[in-house]
Order: sequence, then structure tokens, then C-alpha cells
Amino acid sequence: MTAYRTIVVGTDGSDSSYVAVEKAAALAGVSDAALIVACAFYPTDDRDVAAAADVLKDEAYQVRGSAPTNEILRVARDKATAAGAKNIIERPVVGEPVDSLLNLVREVDADLLVVGNRGLNTLAGRLLGSVPSDVARKSRSDVLIVHTVR
Repeated sequence: MTAYRTIVVGTDGSDSSYVAVEKAAALAGVSDAALIVACAFYPTDDRDVAAAADVLKDEAYQVRGSAPTNEILRVARDKATAAGAKNIIERPVVGEPVDSLLNLVREVDADLLVVGNRGLNTLAGRLLGSVPSDVARKSRSDVLIVHTVR
């Protein structure tokens, strides 16, 4: 198996995305790889958040701007450290998750992108697109889709 040097993992603050962070961190720990934990967000105003909350219900946390991003990344760092990663870099990225993650992978020359499988079979995933399926289809690096929900 290839030893990875740089691993990017996406998180949106959901419990399932933290499962992907823990898996990526364990891989980074045994590979002595750098782990870049990324959280994509859109800058929004209060009207945008209210409209998104009405439509997306429990999924609305994904579009709430940069305010929760630092907290999401802090929690992800703690989970990654506990799972064995040693070299952890936090990266908030502005934009939609798929393009933001793929751009980051290219920017840091990552050889592995890790995402959770959440959204593959949800209504929001069908309407908005599925991050796991889209990055798997578009990425030029290896992609690990972690089974985080059943």
C-alpha cells in the first residue's frame, strides 16, 4: 500500500464528518503524513441563514457562514490528535465543498482526500449534489469515502 504524505479530510461539523476525520487521522498517524483538516463555508448574512434553515432543516448548519468554522476545526483537531495524527493543519476554505476540497488537494499536492459517505442517499444530497460522489468522480488523487452512517 502507498504511504501517504499529505492527507486532506473534509468536515462540516456533523458527527459523521468527525468519523471521517478520525479515520484520516489514524491513517496520517501510521503514515507519518501531514493531515489537513478542511471546513468549507459560505459567508452569509442573517436572511440567508434563515432561508436556508427553513429549507434544509437539520442540514442548515452547513451554510451558516464562518462563525462556527473555527469551532468545527478545533473539535476536528482534538479528534485527530486523539486518533493519532501528529502534524495537523486546520484550513477554513470559502466556497462550496466539492470545489473547495479539490482546489485544496491540488494546492497542497495531497495524495489522499478523505470524506464521509453522508449525503450519498439523502434528499439534500440529491438536490444539492453529494460531496462524496462528486469528489470521487472529479479528484485526481486517491479518495477514501469513509462509511460513517448506516
